[in-house]
Amino acid sequence: MTSPVLAPAINKKLWMAAIKPPMYSVAVMPIWWGTAIAYYETGSINGLIFGLFLGAAVLLLGWENLANDVFDADTGIDVNKHHSLVNITRNRGLIFALANAFLVLGIGGILAIAWLQQDPMVLLLVLSCCVLGYVYQGPPFRLGYRGLGEILCFFAFGPLAVGAAYYSQVQTFSVNSWVASAVLGLTTSLILLCSHFHQVEDDLAAGKRSPIVRLGTKRGAQLLPMICSVSFGLMLLLVAIGAAPATALLGLGGLPWAIKLCRHVGKYHDQPERVMNCKFIAVALHFWSGLLFGLGYWLG
Repeated sequence: MTSPVLAPAINKKLWMAAIKPPMYSVAVMPIWWGTAIAYYETGSINGLIFGLFLGAAVLLLGWENLANDVFDADTGIDVNKHHSLVNITRNRGLIFALANAFLVLGIGGILAIAWLQQDPMVLLLVLSCCVLGYVYQGPPFRLGYRGLGEILCFFAFGPLAVGAAYYSQVQTFSVNSWVASAVLGLTTSLILLCSHFHQVEDDLAAGKRSPIVRLGTKRGAQLLPMICSVSFGLMLLLVAIGAAPATALLGLGGLPWAIKLCRHVGKYHDQPERVMNCKFIAVALHFWSGLLFGLGYWLG
């Protein structure tokens, strides 16, 4: 039995795991990158637009996280996930209502940008991201259960989100921003990929054919060095062809986390209790490489 003294600490830990504060860097980085690239290419930014977009992005990721908890609860795949918000609150309706409130507020922020600029393009791009976010777990699509989640994640948090942030500043598109967005799309998809290693049995029981279920944990672990190599290779390519400033090489500061991730998963890929924290190493890789690569554009 859990002692009364330990119960509050355990509950707090569960709540923090359910809310997942570090994961919100996934929402921040595309806006950071798109705006940084626009600043590098034009020499100016609109601070109001940047702030509105940043707030809206966090709200929309909150919607996706909460809605996914609801949809996963419906399929029973989260039956052993103690830090699911639906499992913690035992109130599916409340979590779904909060998710929809975040969606409305987030879209409201994007609508404000479209109204200020008298241009619907940013709204269309963000709505496209939301559609991808819904079909990932939402019924009747549930494409994540077919192993397509990483592909959807790549486009939603890479080209579409970075492109939308860039467009919100300059109201045009840039080939350089599209290429750079692939780096962020890869590291974001890597986080999702790493979340599957420790839950193969639960995925199989729920009929979810994640990439790790399809490939097995060993072959899945072998993918990680390739994804990291392509990601950092694109950074080097952008600088080499002059599409990014030399200071963007700061993004290579994420290499220690990439090495740690590949070694950790390579060693413990088939040990759920040991590999379950690899998602947070991937989050650190995404955060530091993204923060520093974007900073390189600002400094450039």
